[in-house]
Amino acid sequence: MILKTIVVGPNQTNCYILGSKAANEAVIIDPGADADLIKNALSETGLTAKYIINTHGHADHIGSNKDFKVPVLIHKADSAFLKSPYKNLSVFFGHWITSPAAKHFLEDGEKINVGDLVLEIMHTPGHTPGGISIKIETPQWGVSTIIFTGDTLFKDGVGRTDFPGSSEKDLLNSIRSKLMVLDDSFVIYPGHGPASTIGKERASLRART
Repeated sequence: MILKTIVVGPNQTNCYILGSKAANEAVIIDPGADADLIKNALSETGLTAKYIINTHGHADHIGSNKDFKVPVLIHKADSAFLKSPYKNLSVFFGHWITSPAAKHFLEDGEKINVGDLVLEIMHTPGHTPGGISIKIETPQWGVSTIIFTGDTLFKDGVGRTDFPGSSEKDLLNSIRSKLMVLDDSFVIYPGHGPASTIGKERASLRART
């Protein structure tokens, strides 16, 4: 398995390239900006992008979708964000960002194959209605799982819920019912900031509440 992190755009969004060396396939998670940086990182891996997966539809996570000629996958509840600068918030920052339409709508519990990797989709709404997390089994790394949490859960923090379509109730329910039920050893890769673990974030949430 190959995993690279590229920090892109003014919001310092984490774009991830996750791939299978054996199959020469990769998925690009949240190409929010700086397409050339992402393309260079992808080239360094020697892998070919099979999909783009957006963890949600805000502009800082979809901004460079258009720069890659591969299918875009997103949860249906955020699909309209791809075409609406108002929904994806870019218009409020003086931009007009849109994306190609999704080729496939992701569903809770769905599994996506990228070579020998299996990506399990977890619907974790709250920051946006269609926010997702992506779980990957990685026993060869000596940990139970890694999980990409988008803007749902960060190191020492949770996603904002003061945007149109956001819900604090839904976000907290997603974290409690989908993420905090996982084992402490699960490594989280969030949409912004450094990686952490479920165990550390469980302790952090307890300390703040």
